[in-house]
Amino acid sequence: DIDEAFRLLERVGLLHMADKRADELSGGQRQRVGICRALIQDPKLLLVDEPTASLDPKTSRQIMRLITELCRERRLAAIINIHDVALAQMFVPRVVGLRFGEIVYDGLPTGLTPEKLTDIYGEEDWEATIRKVEDEGEEEVEVAE
Repeated sequence: DIDEAFRLLERVGLLHMADKRADELSGGQRQRVGICRALIQDPKLLLVDEPTASLDPKTSRQIMRLITELCRERRLAAIINIHDVALAQMFVPRVVGLRFGEIVYDGLPTGLTPEKLTDIYGEEDWEATIRKVEDEGEEEVEVAE
């Protein structure tokens, strides 16, 4: 439905870019088009693989906020594959952490302790990652309505 496609483009803030070629769009704009392409199919479940890969931090937050808002509006479940722990903690209600194909964590983002993160990813300074999320909090990011 062409009307629905234009409504979705407007919702993600890209209606003014409707006549542009894909190679003329930024990474964040391409991600938004990808979200529109998925939603136009009226899925029961949205599968999203690394939606913030190669995006700057502000655009990453915009994309994650957009995905969560659209899923809430459409009562749509989503499975989001993301390796950015801070973004996951800011935007998702549940985290399933896998290591070598096995579930090693299934719970709230707030339950991701340094020990759990080490179980999932291996050694790293997870205290700094957790502090970053607490310091940044829920920053307001503009997304077209």
